[in-house]
Amino acid sequence: MVCADEPLLEDVLRMCAAAGTAPLVTRDVATARRAWTAAPLVVVGAESAAGLAAVDPGRRARVVVVGLDVNDAGTWAAAVRIGAEQVFVLPGDQDALIDAFANCLDRSGDDAVVVSVVGGCGGAGASCLAGAVALSASRAGEATLLVDADPLGGGIDMVLGNEAVTGLRWPDLAVTSGRISGRSLRAALPRLSALSMLSWDRGDLLTIPAASMRSVVAAGQRSHDLVIIDVPRRLDPAAEEALMRSTMTVLVVPAEIRAIAAASRVLAQLRPLTSQVSLVVRGPGPSGVGADVVADTLGLPLIASMRPDRKIAESIDEGLGPGARRRGPMATAAESVLASVRSHRSGRELT
Repeated sequence: MVCADEPLLEDVLRMCAAAGTAPLVTRDVATARRAWTAAPLVVVGAESAAGLAAVDPGRRARVVVVGLDVNDAGTWAAAVRIGAEQVFVLPGDQDALIDAFANCLDRSGDDAVVVSVVGGCGGAGASCLAGAVALSASRAGEATLLVDADPLGGGIDMVLGNEAVTGLRWPDLAVTSGRISGRSLRAALPRLSALSMLSWDRGDLLTIPAASMRSVVAAGQRSHDLVIIDVPRRLDPAAEEALMRSTMTVLVVPAEIRAIAAASRVLAQLRPLTSQVSLVVRGPGPSGVGADVVADTLGLPLIASMRPDRKIAESIDEGLGPGARRRGPMATAAESVLASVRSHRSGRELT
């Protein structure tokens, strides 16, 4: 932080403490150049912005200006000259500034892609696919968060054979709202190598507030490379919140006539909440319905067609999870979903 205004500095240091960080402070514009490129965030007091522009420390990302007068045109002009991304005016922007400080403690760069996986009918295999995608991503070295948004699903930690691992579950976070430290969340959840999981315990909690889901997913995005959410077919406010925060949604549908009819009703719920819905078909069905027919009927792009895999249930019962075999229909479908995620991520980076 570059600031010579003592009252302003005192206010900002108090906000740093609220975010759990302690800044390097300099009151001398010239010496600020020493830490200019290394700091994850540079905060410039309004009174120092013009002087800093005069010494021209060079353009860099994550520079913000903090002031007390929203009508001070000089502050805004100086902010433009030093390439600041934002001007925070206190006290109105206090919460936003605390968020900016707290983000320094979490991962840097873009927020993680969020993928929701939904079954088009009962027994479609959405939880298994969500688990397989998460396992595959974590094995590739991506820090992955798997969130169980289905209170009646039995617990996705049991799908992965991870139910005995200690860590926070939804009942511990159901009263949470507001900002959660991504780093703290990742450290507190049950872990399997690079895979973090948030599931349910065996108690009787059946609902969580939408605000809790919002806080958890946002923290997960800041502290992971990928967030996978297992979403129930019957949407509650928390599930709706998860879908609204999703970058893409995968609908899993067996290649059966009744399943297609059920999936069309699920899809009607999804469309107002999530803009990008893709399809994974489990088939072929007993009547010979193909994946292309399912895709045409529902009007969705097809990511993968997955043959039935009788060994999945056996792997889950043995506590090995749906990704125990790195080859096979489930593993192949999971890789196809990840390829779609990476394609989206690359497109986002290019833009």
